[in-house]
Amino acid sequence: MQPHTFWQEIDPAESHATAGPFHDFYPATLSDGRHLKLPIRALSDGVHGLASLIINQASFTVQDVLAAQVAEKIEPHAPDVIVGLPTLGLTLAPAIARCLGHQRYVPFGTSRKFWYDEALSTAMSSITTPDQVKRLYVDPRMLPLLQGKRVALVDDVASSGKSLLAALKLLEVCGIEPVVIGVAMAQTDAWKRTLDTEWTGHAQKVVHAFRTPRLKRFENGWIAETAIG
Repeated sequence: MQPHTFWQEIDPAESHATAGPFHDFYPATLSDGRHLKLPIRALSDGVHGLASLIINQASFTVQDVLAAQVAEKIEPHAPDVIVGLPTLGLTLAPAIARCLGHQRYVPFGTSRKFWYDEALSTAMSSITTPDQVKRLYVDPRMLPLLQGKRVALVDDVASSGKSLLAALKLLEVCGIEPVVIGVAMAQTDAWKRTLDTEWTGHAQKVVHAFRTPRLKRFENGWIAETAIG
């Protein structure tokens, strides 16, 4: 597959073998059994790899399917407001909000506007930008939309768990504990270990459209290192 052709279509259920070995792509299995082809990114050791999702490069069809599947799992928690995380969670969150019939959502950001309060921020890094430590902000004007409300936190991918942890810390500063956390892709279980270690009880709040394992390279292709549920 050419790089620009990933994330553009949803394939029917059982259209791809899911046991491996995998070569050009990893066929993620969605909640309804259909598949999304994801490129495999080799890690720095050259032996291991991860399936990748860049949701703002996906077709609108794919974005809509993933948003609908995550929204379906968020809906039973009856959120009053959806909070989106930068950067790519800001693509998924408004789509989920629309699926749930909301008229707006609240975006967190990493760009500090002059009226922001530094006290309403926290340090943030991610697995895709490990050398960049940013600050995560909430616009003070948005606090009335959050305080006293049932909040759903949304990001595109749960990977290392660092972005989710930063968001949880910022919500705590605002006096808020989310009722549910929604992501399109739960990548390996590293995020779960991070949350279980540093924010007990919140890993159980994460819902997702699909999961992907860490992969290991062999002569005949990539194989999932551990099974996923």
